[in-house]
Amino acid sequence: MKFKSVITGASVVAISALALAGCGSSSSSSSSSSSKKSSSSSSSAKTTKVAKLTAGSKMKAGTYNLEEQNYSHGYRTKMSITVNNNGKITKSSYDQVNKNGKSKTDDTSYNKQMKKIAGTNPKTYMPKLNKTLTGSAATGNVGSIDVVTGATESSKTFQNYTQQLVQAAQAGNKSTIKIDNGAKMKDGTYKLNEKNYSHGYKVTFAITVKDNKITKSEYNQVNKNGKSKVDDAAYNKQMKKVAKTNPKTYQPALNKSLVKSSDPTKVDVVTGATESSNTFIMYAEQLQNAAQKGDTNTITVDNMIFSE
Repeated sequence: MKFKSVITGASVVAISALALAGCGSSSSSSSSSSSKKSSSSSSSAKTTKVAKLTAGSKMKAGTYNLEEQNYSHGYRTKMSITVNNNGKITKSSYDQVNKNGKSKTDDTSYNKQMKKIAGTNPKTYMPKLNKTLTGSAATGNVGSIDVVTGATESSKTFQNYTQQLVQAAQAGNKSTIKIDNGAKMKDGTYKLNEKNYSHGYKVTFAITVKDNKITKSEYNQVNKNGKSKVDDAAYNKQMKKVAKTNPKTYQPALNKSLVKSSDPTKVDVVTGATESSNTFIMYAEQLQNAAQKGDTNTITVDNMIFSE
């Protein structure tokens, strides 16, 4: 999952400078101004440079765990991160295990078959994903995690779970996060709000669920006055010129795509707004997890903002 907004009323020059970042997304901890991702890109990090955290709480030292409760095709995900006193991840353990505790990386026949079909396999992509968390994403910059070509769904799950572990680490909450994966979503409205503004905007997001289907999706980026980014005429005009899309176009498209599929992993990434799309997908997955548990408490994301 992978993932900036621009100040209303800025000069055309300033808007131009930020427009490509605006393809960019919301200010999320998965939003790094220095990372522009494609859902088909490789997860091999070309740099281990760690972007400077400028807003959002630093992660607290400790080990944080997450576990799926249910098996899918014989496996379930277990994941943990270890954070040091400097607020950096020193260890990431993301794995998919069967009922005997055996890792998917050790399933020789599965790895051989997936490699033949997808060009990658768990033995390859799992270590790559784990490695990003002790490299470019060490301070919690989920936006620097690339999707592995051939393992898109697993990569997006990894981004979602990493984001939830980062949020737990920011709060110092060491209770194991339990994901009721595969469970039906319970009726209700589920909300998520970012705490911090990036380039003047932050994300607000709500989904409504009825009969295990998402019947309404309200993803938005708002300023301190509650005004939506879709109403920032100057920004929309400039971004349209540079990226061929803008919030007025991509926000409704993302909301519509989620309602159509009721599955965040099937949401279409909007060309020209890749980072916003990936942030949308990641947060939609987190809301889906809440709906699977029937937890209607608003999720407050102490989103990290990183230097340009």
